[in-house]
Amino acid sequence: MSRESTILLTGANGQIGHALRERLGRFGTVVATSRDGSVGRVLDLASPDSIRDSVRALKPTLIVNPAAYTAVDRAESEPELASRINAHAPAVFAAEARRCGAALVHFSTDYVYDGQGDEPRDEGADTGPLNVYGRTKLAGDQAIVDSGVPHLILRTSWVYSLRGANFLLTMRRLLAERANVRVVADQIGAPTWSVTVAEALIGALDSIHADGIADIASASGIYHVTARGETSWHGFALAIRDELGLDCAIDPIASTDWPTPACRPLNSRLDCARFERRFNVELPDWRVALRRCLQEGD
Repeated sequence: MSRESTILLTGANGQIGHALRERLGRFGTVVATSRDGSVGRVLDLASPDSIRDSVRALKPTLIVNPAAYTAVDRAESEPELASRINAHAPAVFAAEARRCGAALVHFSTDYVYDGQGDEPRDEGADTGPLNVYGRTKLAGDQAIVDSGVPHLILRTSWVYSLRGANFLLTMRRLLAERANVRVVADQIGAPTWSVTVAEALIGALDSIHADGIADIASASGIYHVTARGETSWHGFALAIRDELGLDCAIDPIASTDWPTPACRPLNSRLDCARFERRFNVELPDWRVALRRCLQEGD
């Protein structure tokens, strides 16, 4: 993309969106948007008209969509809203991108899989979401693929940062307040810093020397992007405690001991080899990224 390119960024006040705002600037003029207008322009993913109006006004070269309905448990009681944001909005973005000749970068989730087994899944694995959130995200992914628009769909997992609502911030608070906490130990995945995802996308765009949609078209597809390594939520909590120098006891429990409205996959391992090979990007170990997050911030 040239310096004259316009990049429409959704969810600029979210974890990945915040990490991308300045980093994307090397590829063109970034127009940041958020649902409430607290950062940049107002763009409400629940409103197809809001999406169409923004895209048609800006005529972007690239649309980057990290925004989503991510309240996994609440989605069970708000399936229509979750579907509007996670399934219908990506379809509208894809249609509008084709209309104006733009490419689309979209972010998705490990929750599109059923969590069976104990091996990392590659991009060709069968999907089988266990909850409303996963089903709506999968529908959004499929709408983009079916549209034929040049696209990158990056599926990630267990995203955290120093902003918003996420496991790191919850644990930091609880570990400082309590003498003992209980954390699920039978769900396995890769804690992934929002900056890791943002830097991976920048590396991918650098790798394909994107100068318009043709280059992204040549790389179109679904890719897994997480930190390297694996742990449980309990293991992640232990690492957070150790990095912060706290002494709170952390007891491991089973998912069945912590019932939630939405069922979670036990195996969230994602094989990221395809992404690393295609774009010559080496993803960091999750422990290294966690330390960097706590030392440097977002």
